Amino acid sequence: MAEKLFYSMGEVAEMFDVKPSLLRYWEEQFPALKPMRNKKGNRHYSPRDIELLKTLYHLIKERGMTLDGAKKALREERKTGTVARNAELMERLQRIRAMLEEVREDLKADADALIDREQEISDTPAPDKQGRAVLHLEQTPPVEEKPRVKRARKKKNDDEKELFAFYEQSLF
Repeated sequence: MAEKLFYSMGEVAEMFDVKPSLLRYWEEQFPALKPMRNKKGNRHYSPRDIELLKTLYHLIKERGMTLDGAKKALREERKTGTVARNAELMERLQRIRAMLEEVREDLKADADALIDREQEISDTPAPDKQGRAVLHLEQTPPVEEKPRVKRARKKKNDDEKELFAFYEQSLF
């Protein structure tokens, strides 16, 4: 996304793939998160707020911390700066993983195309000494069919017949 001065709540929720209500809840729980509001009361997140949300998202969603644990980690992060670095590393690793998955898909597509090409080549008849195409028919053994076994049908009792007739009448 292009760098902007402010992002709307909908844009931020879409960035993190969360609902806007979660952003409002995090705003209540973390006093450091204070987005600006316009005259209507709509929240506008600055790039600083986005960075804080990235850190919160990393702690809560990716690392599975509780809100209290995330608050403690944020306090420690102010002293040491480790959480922001971990979040940055996670983001880089996710980008690398996405690129590797793209490469894997490209390689699969290339391999499938190569297999199809080899199959086309092997399907074409081989030329004889004069350069004419010669078809070689392979002898395939006949498929043996297993004899079918007829199973004896179970005779229905008169009670079952009456029940079936009763259900048939009640359904229709």
